[in-house]
Amino acid sequence: MKPTVRLLALFIAAAAIVAAPQSFSAEATGATIGYTCMGCHGAGGVSHGSIVSLAGRSADVMEQQLLAFKNDEREGTVMNRIAKGYTDGELKAVAQFFANLPAR
Repeated sequence: MKPTVRLLALFIAAAAIVAAPQSFSAEATGATIGYTCMGCHGAGGVSHGSIVSLAGRSADVMEQQLLAFKNDEREGTVMNRIAKGYTDGELKAVAQFFANLPAR
């Protein structure tokens, strides 16, 4: 391999390492998940319709309810399918996220 090609390959490899995220978690954060929930549960977790508000509720209760949806122990319209898409840790994190928001 020519020195120029070798140097170019080394430069590309170094650039890829520098551009890579410094830390990566397979689990989404509670906030990342929580903001997607606000489409139905209202901005800031406060619903103005028939869907339950989540802001300020007990994290433990919300986590138990989310796990019940995930494990088909609680009936729901779409929450059973949604909850199945997250790990138990992610469900706990989103419950914490909403528990820390002010209820209005």
